[in-house]
Amino acid sequence: MKLALVLLGLSMVGCSDMDGFLDTTPTDAVSDKLVWSKPEYAELNINSFYHIIDALGQFDTAQTAVGISEGMTDILKYGSTSLNTHMWFANEMAYGSAPSASSASYYLGNWSWCYGKLTSLNQALSNLHEYKDNFTEAEWNRFTAEVRFFRGFIYFELMKRYKEIIIYDYDMTQIKADKALSPEKDGWDMVEGDLTYAAENLPTITAAASRISSEAAYALLSRAMLYAERWDVAATAAKKVIDSGNFSLTKEYATAWSKTRAEGNTESILEYEYNREGVTHNFDDNFTPGGDPGRVLGGLGNPTQEMVESYELAGGKGDYPDWSAWHTGEAVSDVPPFDQLEPRFAATILYNGCQWKGRTIEPYDGGVDGYMEWKVKPSNEGKTVTGYFLRKLVDESHDLSAYSRSTQPWISIRYAEVLLNYAEAAAKGSDAVLKKDAINKLNEVRERVGLKKLNLTGDQLKEAIYRERKVELAYEGQYYWDMRRLKKAEKEFSNYRVHGLRVDKDNAGFTYTYIDCDGQDRYFPAQLYRVPLPQDELDGNSAVDQYPEWR
Repeated sequence: MKLALVLLGLSMVGCSDMDGFLDTTPTDAVSDKLVWSKPEYAELNINSFYHIIDALGQFDTAQTAVGISEGMTDILKYGSTSLNTHMWFANEMAYGSAPSASSASYYLGNWSWCYGKLTSLNQALSNLHEYKDNFTEAEWNRFTAEVRFFRGFIYFELMKRYKEIIIYDYDMTQIKADKALSPEKDGWDMVEGDLTYAAENLPTITAAASRISSEAAYALLSRAMLYAERWDVAATAAKKVIDSGNFSLTKEYATAWSKTRAEGNTESILEYEYNREGVTHNFDDNFTPGGDPGRVLGGLGNPTQEMVESYELAGGKGDYPDWSAWHTGEAVSDVPPFDQLEPRFAATILYNGCQWKGRTIEPYDGGVDGYMEWKVKPSNEGKTVTGYFLRKLVDESHDLSAYSRSTQPWISIRYAEVLLNYAEAAAKGSDAVLKKDAINKLNEVRERVGLKKLNLTGDQLKEAIYRERKVELAYEGQYYWDMRRLKKAEKEFSNYRVHGLRVDKDNAGFTYTYIDCDGQDRYFPAQLYRVPLPQDELDGNSAVDQYPEWR
């Protein structure tokens, strides 16, 4: 999506058209009447909703206030103890044996932000209905579909956190302070209805002119319905995207999340573009290795040894390296099998001796990138606490010393995810034909990186799909939420610690030491499967009570 902030332009259009405009209607009504008087004005207004794609991505904080949600899992360790986003907040949630409702609501919930967006979206839908005669049928259908896409997106974000929410449609007279929560089924019906309408009324990506496409709506529907456990709906939606023939896996894995569709990314289904003159982000400065010129922060979150050991060996045999030699806690001079791992490892994680921006990564004490033991200082000062740095989503072509802000695009939904959505939904659904096809879609993702075709069914197939999602979609904001919806977080994210490989250099070369990067166990309480209602809602809405598990 090639997007711009257009509210200023909209207000300027409004001012120019107001010259000589005589109407006794109140000013606020005139504003709505003007904004929705012409298709070009309506489109400018709807453009403002496209920022939702960016806000809910990895480069912003509408998903969680902790930073990227992987910091609450076994695959990323935030290295600073400062009380802030991308620093201590994620560790606090990962360690918390009994998190308070207020902290869980603040870190994981986005209730107020979502309902602020829903008010604007429903107002837009209300105006579209009121001023419907100002548009052709095709224009009205497209505008309504775009707004309902974003409304479905927001309702999905609420449902995956809260399960029971307050549902508002475009009848603005029904908005009131005291309104009860709706049953979970009604919430998922709302999500499914909005995204289905959007999918059926938006143009295909070949005709969408850099706007939301029908395929994007079907793709988001396939994601949302995994959370709803509506397997047949999810599989059918994903199949619509697959059968469109408009997408394919990129030849190079890194292209799938680093380039736009216009730049040749055949995998991009929903994207958000940035530019230096408009909207930027600071993901590079947050995560770039400490030795990069111009960085202010750097290395805030580091991949863990647990993530490294999730990668299979290259060559398609379907097996994993034996890491036991590096698990002793003693310094080991043998070089870890980094160069033997499948291609997604090197495209995702920076490790000792690999190449980055024309230089060699040095993640050790005295090296240009540096190492710092966890909790020795409040800030990691750009150094790694695990022996690794994040490569994925960090722009290798960006020079922070020339420009501190970043413009690498956010690929919100890509084709590989849709294939995996299809595989999981088909494997769990009731359609026998789709069920047999599930393994083929899983293998299609694996084949891109030269991995062995699997021949699995039942629970073994499902577990293979979960593993593939962890590796394929690593650091793209899916893993933490996947583990919650699968009810695996309570087991997998409790009573464990994350680890790294500390690198030391002397005259003889390098040694690698397996290290505990936490110093205490992590814990995921079952109550966190649902985010608590925020106190502001409880105080201001007499029709709701806190969810039972948080009382």
